[in-house]
Amino acid sequence: MADYFTNFSLQLRLPDEAAQTYALELHRQGTCLWQGEDVPADYPAALREHHEDWSFEVEADVVEEQPGLWLHSSNGGIDAACAFLQHLLQRFKLPETVTFEWSHDCSKPRVDAYGGGAAIVTARKIKAMSSCAWLRKQVAAHKSPH
Repeated sequence: MADYFTNFSLQLRLPDEAAQTYALELHRQGTCLWQGEDVPADYPAALREHHEDWSFEVEADVVEEQPGLWLHSSNGGIDAACAFLQHLLQRFKLPETVTFEWSHDCSKPRVDAYGGGAAIVTARKIKAMSSCAWLRKQVAAHKSPH
């Protein structure tokens, strides 16, 4: 039996400790929802949509001498992490563009086990692409007559 992994790691700088506390509590609530527990009625709807993908971790961190977060996972959660980041960018009116990459890996050689992708998250837009999607697009372009 093989174990599959989706790894990512990134930091987000926040404006102050209150924002950090809010983000950590929001992540705790997201984890509770992912585990089938109840969350407050005011939990953001945009995050509730991603509860099945909430398999990433968040820790308090210091980023560029300011309070921040360290998001990481070996179990995926890409879509939920992007939605979480976007929510924080919107809530705290952060001008940052957050970028990160992920990798797909496996404990044993498998033809479907390797790859990755990248995401760009702003307060207004999330754009992500996997290496698998990129390859399909390139193959389609190669086959189409010009």
